Amino acid sequence: MTYVVTETCIKCKYTDCVDVCPVDCFHEGPNMLVIDPEECIDCTLCVPECPVEAIYAEDDVPEAQRPFIKINAELTKVWPVIVERKEAPADADEWSKVTDKKQLLQK
Repeated sequence: MTYVVTETCIKCKYTDCVDVCPVDCFHEGPNMLVIDPEECIDCTLCVPECPVEAIYAEDDVPEAQRPFIKINAELTKVWPVIVERKEAPADADEWSKVTDKKQLLQK
């Protein structure tokens, strides 16, 4: 099993999770992070670090968010690895409350 970053991360892109990842499995895109399913060791350390609760175990991903399993796997092949925490976007708190943001994902 792997962990998956879901839609809630779009335009929030908090990177608290990156600091605790022991295997550097996070990749950074323009407005979201994703987890490489081949690198993730299922340690669960990232889950409590996400302030917007965007990370789920693959088996626990809500039905509406299931497409993000494939999105994470695909985008890790093109986005660079992120290994250090960065400042969140200035409007991240505002975006954390917005639902239905899939169309805003920048690839």
